[in-house]
Amino acid sequence: MERILVIGANGQIGSELVDALALQHGADNVIAADISPASLYGAALYEVIDVLNAERLAAVAEQYQITQVYQLAALLSATGEQAPLKAWTLNMDGLINILELARLRGAAGKPLKVFWPSSIAAFGPNTPAQNTPQFSVMDPSTIYGISKLAGERLCEYYFQKYGVDVRSIRYPGIISYKSPPGGGTTDYAIAIFHSALRGESYPCFLEAETTLPMIYMPDAIRATISLMDAPAGKLSIRSSYNVAGLSFNPRELALVIEQNLPGFAIHYAPDSRQAIAASWPQSLDDTVARNDWGWQPQIDLQQLVADMLKNVRIGQPVPANLTKAA
Repeated sequence: MERILVIGANGQIGSELVDALALQHGADNVIAADISPASLYGAALYEVIDVLNAERLAAVAEQYQITQVYQLAALLSATGEQAPLKAWTLNMDGLINILELARLRGAAGKPLKVFWPSSIAAFGPNTPAQNTPQFSVMDPSTIYGISKLAGERLCEYYFQKYGVDVRSIRYPGIISYKSPPGGGTTDYAIAIFHSALRGESYPCFLEAETTLPMIYMPDAIRATISLMDAPAGKLSIRSSYNVAGLSFNPRELALVIEQNLPGFAIHYAPDSRQAIAASWPQSLDDTVARNDWGWQPQIDLQQLVADMLKNVRIGQPVPANLTKAA
């Protein structure tokens, strides 16, 4: 029986991952955790955890006899640029604490499987932008991306040196209606739906033709759980897997929204996030993930837009820097 700890459970990915894991393993076997005093999404089991507190992590892992941990707590790309030292500390020390926890529990005969998310932010301006390969130049230009590149190397190091069963995905931009965006450069693709449903013109902080890899949350959750469920012997990557969903730019997204909501308008007011986006890939080659553990995306742009327009709650708060030029 698996006993699963999800750290960062109040975040965009964590909130939906907890629900999916609870359906698979039972709600009593999934412990949601975050630094906030309570679960924001009604998790059956919830613990207050600061991922920078190694003693607290060890205590909770022992209390629940945890067999899997998903370490999702992080400061994202645009937010991280406002507080780079804070971002580095949270993103790197948090990962090291989890890897050390897994190393120590493994040495004590209590194996701990780890999931940690990397990102397309680990790539940079000298990375091939089209069909970015699994192995390529990686020269990130943000503190978030730098922490992800360093984290990938740490994951592979802990696997090779200590046998820690760590697994990772380089997430594209993730789109979801269930939780508000968390300060990422790709989060325009969530905020735009809130403006559309309010009947407002959306002020996009990226240029119209800025194509980026994206993935709809159901595909992202399915990819994550599929990777964690894959037999260890099938996996050839212990840094982080490229995983592709779909690629589009703000103009293309706005056109599909306008097809569903005639009269919707977008205007462009690029800010500092444009330079970040311009340094990232436009599409990903995920052949290795497809070959190793059978990854296949299922949701296209038309399906994504229809589902978002159906389910976005207009009253849901959206950070101000996603609804106006920063």
